Amino acid sequence: MPRMTAARAAVEILKREGVSNAFGVPGAAINPFYAALKASGGVNHTLARHVEGASHMAEGYTRAAAGNIGVCIGTSGPAGTDMITGLYSAIADSVPILCITGQAPTAVLHKEDFQAVDIASIAKPVTKAATTVLEAAQVPGVFQQAFHLMRTGRPGPVLIDLPIDVQLTEIEFDPELYEPIPVHKPAASRKQIERAVAMLNASERPLLVAGGGIINADASELLVEFAELTGVPVVPTLMGWGILPDDHELNAGMVGLQTSHRYGNANFLESDFVLGIGNRWANRHTGKLDVYTQGRTFVHVDIEPTQLGKIFAPDLGIASDAKAALKLFVEVARELKAAGGLKDRSAWAASTQERRATLQRRTHFDNVPLKPQRVYEEMNRAFGPETRYVTTIGLSQIAGAQMLHVYKPRHWINCGQAGPLGWTIPAALGVATADPEGTVVALSGDYDFQFMLEELAVGAQHRIPYVHVLVNNSYLGLIRQAQRNFDIDFQVNLEFENLNSPELGVYGVDHVKVVEGLGCKAIRVTEPDQLLPAFEEAKKLAAEFRVPVVVEAILERVTNIAMSGSDIASVNEFEDLATEASHAPTAIHPLTTT
Repeated sequence: MPRMTAARAAVEILKREGVSNAFGVPGAAINPFYAALKASGGVNHTLARHVEGASHMAEGYTRAAAGNIGVCIGTSGPAGTDMITGLYSAIADSVPILCITGQAPTAVLHKEDFQAVDIASIAKPVTKAATTVLEAAQVPGVFQQAFHLMRTGRPGPVLIDLPIDVQLTEIEFDPELYEPIPVHKPAASRKQIERAVAMLNASERPLLVAGGGIINADASELLVEFAELTGVPVVPTLMGWGILPDDHELNAGMVGLQTSHRYGNANFLESDFVLGIGNRWANRHTGKLDVYTQGRTFVHVDIEPTQLGKIFAPDLGIASDAKAALKLFVEVARELKAAGGLKDRSAWAASTQERRATLQRRTHFDNVPLKPQRVYEEMNRAFGPETRYVTTIGLSQIAGAQMLHVYKPRHWINCGQAGPLGWTIPAALGVATADPEGTVVALSGDYDFQFMLEELAVGAQHRIPYVHVLVNNSYLGLIRQAQRNFDIDFQVNLEFENLNSPELGVYGVDHVKVVEGLGCKAIRVTEPDQLLPAFEEAKKLAAEFRVPVVVEAILERVTNIAMSGSDIASVNEFEDLATEASHAPTAIHPLTTT
């Protein structure tokens, strides 16, 4: 049997589990693993500037393509604790990433050794498993189990902590004999699906709620096929946006308190039956449950059995992988359609599109400073159906979700539940690493952008091009808007007069200088007619120089974006609505008035 260090065995397993890219920061306690990574070859490594950034790069990398698993690497002390935010973000959004940390020697783990911390205990609540490996011979089995766990059931992250002496110990291991453990996913029965379809068929105004679990299962085409067979309109969740194109005739719009469409909420409130697949009834999607559920029958399909009934009790719950369930949904629907047993939904579907054509928000404003709505309008013009958008949280993300268009799965990559500021830059770098020839466009407010600004240097060093749209109002806009309920505007102002850039007025940080200092390109826009040319120039610069290119749009200081604090029936629009087609020129359907 061949002999090699446990660290080398771990690297060989990574390759045989399909890992081709890793993100991390080396340190003393993880250097044996890095030595093995170099000696083995076959795994490209991207050096991050912050270890939390490495964990978010791994998330973006995983989410860009079916089957990807991002890997992040660091020491177990401050590097491990830095990566906890990435692990929390990953488990919240069902994203499989593998975090590998280097630990102090086993003999001193209880002696407060330098940078020794019980990272496994810290990580347990935000992982599917977190293990400090104390015996070198167990390393292959622990890595094998890690990949099995990440892919089995509801996907999620795993942490493996390797003491330095364990990494260096030689073990017997033959990579040629290694085989991944088969993945287990629950599957619906034919009887369950027949009951669900019968309930749908008995309704008058049904909707499908398509969640991120469908994208995780690589089952978007099956969802679209089922919708088209039955004629049932589809509400994508924020994590499921792109499952069917925004311009599809059965797309009924998004629902929720914030990242929703006026017509999406209106369509949902008219429904009498909802089939949710791969979704978790997130609170910012549902709002108050009495409004959301009243007068509707619910069927819920989810890969995680404990998710069924967690938020509210469905009329029927089915524990199943989305792809397994949708294969049966399509099969049953085909049979019913052939037998003439499906209701005609054309009038109901047409009514959802009528609402889409009449209930629109205004995007066309000529104001200076810029209104944010105009930025998204010009983004719709500049970036086509192949664009992958990456964003995390804030008014920029909320408004972007209300006004941008997405046409394919994995083309809206958004941190959903955790929403850590700073996520966008490293996640975009991970996405662009996974799809180096694709069009990747990140979207940030100024505070999110500043949190992990240093990661732009990673894009410059490793030649990772993408376009980053930075909307700058020098404010914590979402928190300021929430503070209206408390009649305060406190500790949310970011403005100051920059002594080195007086031309900025009170907008403070000179992002253009900082971005250029990090080796990237930047364009500042102050007038609406400059936006489209700037986006076109940014695409050219990214292609020419192979680095991130930032387009900074200087916004008016205060804009209140449409949202509700309670339920989907009472969204406060704040801004002027579209009353003629020229008010929303990039809407999917031109505005019609009644």
